[in-house]
Amino acid sequence: MGETAAPRSTPRTASRGPRGTRAFGVPVLPTRFAIPSVPQTFVRRPRLTQRLADGVDRPLVLVNGPAGAGKTLLVADWLARAPLPWPVAWLTTETDDNAPGMFWAYVLEALRHHGLPLPDDVGTPARAEEVDHALLVRFAAYLNGLRDPVLLVLDEFDRVCAPVIAEQVEFVLQHSRPALHLLLISRTEPLLPLHRYRAGDEMADIRGADLAFNRDETAALLQRHGLGGGAEAARLLTERTEGWAAGVRLCALAMHETDDPARFLKEFEAGRSTVADYLLGEVLAAQPFETQDLLLRTSILEQTHPDLANALTGREDGAAILASLERANAFVTAAGRSWYRHHPLFAEILRVHLRSGQPGLERELHRRAARWLCDAGQLVSALAHAAAAGDWEFAASRFVGHLAVGGLFTGLDADRLAEVFSAMAPGTPGPAPELVRAALRFARYDVTGGLARLRAAGERPARDPKDPQNAPELPAVQLTRAFLRVLAGRLTGSAAMAEEAAADAAGPARQVPPECLAQHPELSALLLTGLGSARLWAGRLDTAAEALYAAVDASEGPELASPRHEALARLALIDLLHGQYGRAGGRAREAAAEATRNGLLPAHCSGAADLVPAAVAIEQDDLAAAGAALERAAESAGARDDPVVAAGLAILRARLLLAGGDPSAALERPAGAAAHPAGGEPSPWVDAHLALAASAAHLALGDPKAAREALGDPAGFLSAPAGVAPWLPEGAVAAARAWIADGEHARAIEVLEPLTTRNAAGSAVTVRALLARAEAADGLGDTTAARRLVVRALGLARPERLRRPFLDAGPWLRRALRARPVPGHDWLAPGLAGAGAGAGAGPGGAARSAESGAAGAVLVVEPLSEREHDVLACAAQLLSTAEIAAELSLSVNTVKTHLKSIYRKLSANRRGEAVRRARELKLL
Repeated sequence: MGETAAPRSTPRTASRGPRGTRAFGVPVLPTRFAIPSVPQTFVRRPRLTQRLADGVDRPLVLVNGPAGAGKTLLVADWLARAPLPWPVAWLTTETDDNAPGMFWAYVLEALRHHGLPLPDDVGTPARAEEVDHALLVRFAAYLNGLRDPVLLVLDEFDRVCAPVIAEQVEFVLQHSRPALHLLLISRTEPLLPLHRYRAGDEMADIRGADLAFNRDETAALLQRHGLGGGAEAARLLTERTEGWAAGVRLCALAMHETDDPARFLKEFEAGRSTVADYLLGEVLAAQPFETQDLLLRTSILEQTHPDLANALTGREDGAAILASLERANAFVTAAGRSWYRHHPLFAEILRVHLRSGQPGLERELHRRAARWLCDAGQLVSALAHAAAAGDWEFAASRFVGHLAVGGLFTGLDADRLAEVFSAMAPGTPGPAPELVRAALRFARYDVTGGLARLRAAGERPARDPKDPQNAPELPAVQLTRAFLRVLAGRLTGSAAMAEEAAADAAGPARQVPPECLAQHPELSALLLTGLGSARLWAGRLDTAAEALYAAVDASEGPELASPRHEALARLALIDLLHGQYGRAGGRAREAAAEATRNGLLPAHCSGAADLVPAAVAIEQDDLAAAGAALERAAESAGARDDPVVAAGLAILRARLLLAGGDPSAALERPAGAAAHPAGGEPSPWVDAHLALAASAAHLALGDPKAAREALGDPAGFLSAPAGVAPWLPEGAVAAARAWIADGEHARAIEVLEPLTTRNAAGSAVTVRALLARAEAADGLGDTTAARRLVVRALGLARPERLRRPFLDAGPWLRRALRARPVPGHDWLAPGLAGAGAGAGAGPGGAARSAESGAAGAVLVVEPLSEREHDVLACAAQLLSTAEIAAELSLSVNTVKTHLKSIYRKLSANRRGEAVRRARELKLL
């Protein structure tokens, strides 16, 4: 077992191998010592070569990643472009090197080949199967005595898996310090005690995640291949391949051969490409049968658990195989908590291979996966696999049985659930599938379709008494039906339906397992939000607030951000209807913060939270902010189909048009908005506020009689104020102003008198009432009382900056304040606060620039086209972009283009500003 040492008198040359040119009777292959050349299309990555340069001072450097990750070329390029001042020896290992003698013979010859003259007394292994420990001692001692360092690069070291060789490498590395530096290139982590090197900061790591191409590197590679596509092509290719170097390069080569590279990326089928040939040959074919079988069967999964893998294979070796694949960097990575994931390209290729090799097996695998995942509590994933298996009865029954219907309306899985069930076979029988169909329609605000499916879910055909399907309905089915009826009540504006359904839900809720209810808190939160919203529509503000407060309390956690956001938004609307603008604004900001904090998309919000800031901004005379808020609400999911949001939009659009000085448009705008939702009931506050808007428009047009008629029956509305609804204070003020316009000041005071004995109005309404009483007193000659009332109104309005009531008060207030200014109120609009007030103009001052002489400063760069005039006219009516497109039979993008041109020509930045300037220039 000794080693043979060459005679001292016979010097070795760099070109000769062990025992001359042969090792154990086999010729030495000089190609294994060659540093690979780098192709012209190679993308140099300074972020990685710098890490190599920084890490080579340590004893050990490991470049570890999957096949095709670019490990070898990375190191070869680094050595070629930044040569080290040390000797560098390169050896590409092979499977034959698992024999210790063969391995060390090649290591020694690699050092000689690259110019490191080893002394003869180091010796040479005598047998391929073993190496004398004394040789390793001599070799380590020689290296330890070197003055200059030496770098030994062992490429494809994963081929050397013999534990004894790992022990020998560790021995030499430890005892040859500080001269020897070892750089290993491997698909797997070697059997060296890497934890010790890492703990002692004696090792540099470049792993698979580091080797992945980023978008900039992918873009550079595409350019080197003469391909365009820019940033978008680089993004698509990087995401599709997850930066896997070989995948990026192979796709680039394939793109080069196509006429339309961009289309290639979108339609690329990995399972039928050179990428598939590479992975099937380099990765799958290298595995034993059991591993190949597990890889193919688990390719249908997004993530794999060992027990789930066993359920799909029928064996018990899942844990060991998955762990070994992960260690081997075989495109299987740990995902945490014993879960693993396949590289998406690899999984796609494996699925194609599975379908071609074992037709029909994929559906059965999906069926098994659905049941295992359902039992493991992974319901959403289970439903996706049941859908892939076409097992819709199982999917619907489990979805309803687990009380998961709320997931269609909130949470991160809403879109995925909708996508899964959108493909459900139309003929799937039973109440559960019908309930799912109803829920899908309600989630899309399809009230008519949802009600039809809900009725179908309640119609159970007669069956054989022995049929288990004839058994009483499960509580989960009853609870789901009641929940959907509450939502139907919310969308139809039927408080009676919502309250009846909420009462019906109580019994089944007590019968379902408590742990099931605890797993789905969104059900209770959504039910309470729906109930509160239906009561809000009906004008039952106090009971609506009770339900909505309960919904907020039931919506703890980020997964319930959507119902919490909606409940807060509707509570803000209730504050608004009570006239509490400050509190309403604060609550609306809280709702908006909830949406922002949890990343709620506009598609998952009804738009209710944008109504309150719009109303507050109108009262503060910030018309640009009000218009922007209404635009956001108009683009929301509930702008057309949520009755509260649709009605609020109509009311506030009319008020904004009035504030902008266009009462004719305000009168026309809400004409069709008072229609009640299909199958629902009228809303007293909606009808009242639409009447108030119409009354204000008539009054602005100089028709006090029409203004009073718009408010309704004088006998019931004006003569009997003691029996009024909660919204009557606004109506009383509107009626009083109409009487004042007709010179009936005493009648106006009579109408306003009940408000002095009630506390039913908020600050905005109270300010208007005070100003109306002041104007009536002034008309009756009591200027002292008028001034006292104005001072009170100013004091009440100042904290919330309520400018609009003073602007609406008319010319008499302007004259009164100019005659006898009230100091300390420069927050009002120009001309209202008396001398010097112009410097403190409110945000709406620009809207009245013509009044202050600023209109002449607005210049039109070029005339508006006829179509731009049409778009501008629609914008002035506060139509959303989509509504303008529908009105003018244009595309949304064309409307946006026209709006940009209008902004440029009118020197405006926003829609509201453009409308104001157009009016100043008499373009509207």
